[in-house]
Amino acid sequence: MKDQDVKKSVPGSSMIEVDGVVYEFSVKGSPEMQMVALQSVLMVLSNEMKIERDIAVIFLLMGSLATISYPLALLGLPLYVVVGFVVASVVTYVRELMSDAHRPPVAGPMINQLINFKRLFDYQITLARKYRTYRLITDSHSEVYTADPLNVEYILKTNFPNYGKGEYNCDIMKDLFGDGIFAVDGKKWRHQRKLASYEFSAKVLRDFSSNVFRTNAAKLALKVYKEALANREMDLQDLLMKSAMDTMFKVGFGVDLDTLSGSDETSNQFIKAFDDSNVIVYRRYVDVFWKVKRFLNIGLERNLKDNIKVIDDFVYKLIRRKREQMRYEEVSMSKNNLPGAKEDILSRFLMESEKDEEMTDKYLRDIILSFLIAGKDSSANTLAWFFYMLCKHPLIQEKVLLEVKLATEVTDQLSVDEFVHRLTEATLDRMQYLHAALTETLRLYPAVPVDGKNSNEDDVLPDGHKIKKGDGISYMPYAMGRMTYIWGEDAEEFRPGRWLENGVFKAKALSNSLPFRWDLEFAYTQMKIIASTLLFFYGFKLIDDKRDATYRTMFTLHMDKGLILFISRCVIWADGRHQAKRENRWCRPESKTLHFLELNQPML
Repeated sequence: MKDQDVKKSVPGSSMIEVDGVVYEFSVKGSPEMQMVALQSVLMVLSNEMKIERDIAVIFLLMGSLATISYPLALLGLPLYVVVGFVVASVVTYVRELMSDAHRPPVAGPMINQLINFKRLFDYQITLARKYRTYRLITDSHSEVYTADPLNVEYILKTNFPNYGKGEYNCDIMKDLFGDGIFAVDGKKWRHQRKLASYEFSAKVLRDFSSNVFRTNAAKLALKVYKEALANREMDLQDLLMKSAMDTMFKVGFGVDLDTLSGSDETSNQFIKAFDDSNVIVYRRYVDVFWKVKRFLNIGLERNLKDNIKVIDDFVYKLIRRKREQMRYEEVSMSKNNLPGAKEDILSRFLMESEKDEEMTDKYLRDIILSFLIAGKDSSANTLAWFFYMLCKHPLIQEKVLLEVKLATEVTDQLSVDEFVHRLTEATLDRMQYLHAALTETLRLYPAVPVDGKNSNEDDVLPDGHKIKKGDGISYMPYAMGRMTYIWGEDAEEFRPGRWLENGVFKAKALSNSLPFRWDLEFAYTQMKIIASTLLFFYGFKLIDDKRDATYRTMFTLHMDKGLILFISRCVIWADGRHQAKRENRWCRPESKTLHFLELNQPML
């Protein structure tokens, strides 16, 4: 203070002299100055959360009451914010409740979904049984939910241009998915849709992907064998996720990730960061304070920021490595006069980026994450629920196995590699019951349990309910799969036969079915190859068959706490001869009653 020539008058004074200039201050703290700070914070909150202007004014007026004392103002700030939201919510809710005009019935405030977040999709079932179409009220708009098949067809097909993601959904998803196809509308959506449709229809990709599916199915089968040989209970969902990750990176990005081996810690960190981010971003739909938390960098939003850094580091490194690989291959092929056909999707996108300046590395990063959630989560989650249902219904498991044996026409002893090479397109087409069982799994456990959109203009749904511009509107595949008015009294039963006519699979019309949101041929080929391979060599049983599996509430239907099971059927050898039989009784691996083949021996 001496060096800066700072002088104070008597203790307790409100004057201070600095370098000859006298400043006035309050030892107790100036209420006026603190109010300016408080008002600034309140204004940030109102801007961040897009509160209506009149509510922001109420906040500021309430804040002005705190001028008596700074401590009182500081303590009162959270209360003012909460009271302001309660008042705004009650006023809006009552107003919407009293409105008529053929709007969907009000089923409650949006906060109900936060209260029921852990069982959100089951909560939506409860409401869908009362109202085929209903709405929940927020401070700024209505969120409409429908389980009516006619409404779903209208939204996804008849009047598709009116229902995009909208600013509300894009704002929630943008931090994670950026400008990926799941978080954009308009030009960018059409661009990515066109590129993806072209790539999935290309024969070179179909042939390449089928080979990858077979190779990775064999790796997965041997991984299951190693787990069983070690007398360990296994989390089959975890193995399916890792296998799907390896498959998607090979097909999508031309990279051998080898996550299944568990040796690559970086890829494991990426998977965890991506899955956790999925949960956090989905929670934003029911957390009205998420923008404030993001602004203050606290709580789950801080975790999300850390996770996204892990994700970005991993994906940008992948893009750089892929560019270098392509340059090396181009030089090598040029020297040897070889054709330069690219099999994986990322290579084709990178070639496209050379012609299109808008396809920056950031844009490619967003595309990669969108492909990842579509390719990894959807197939792996569906297969996890599929094996869970087979464990719950052992007779259906045996029936699928019988069809696989008949379709492959296996009469000799085969290794895993020999078996998967028999899974040709024609062989898979003969597995009609397996196809029906997978589809029945999708009916009850759809890859995307709820899909949200936004109304661009006022509209009227086929059921007569009016939709306002700016309304959110979501259709609920998870709830729809359990509605008796769609599927009959046995709607909640797992019955693959509902999809068969004279033993042949028959897809239902959209008006009586659920909208599956991926490339069907691509997904079914992958799932049928994995399912038939595992079921041919193994039987599965749940560790606790009395416990019902639950889900994690996120964009995709991920099984919570994994799928813990053990091998109940495998190959044993008798008297050292190459003769095999199947174990008929259910037993845990630790009982050591099962004997397994060595890895270099054929498995039947």
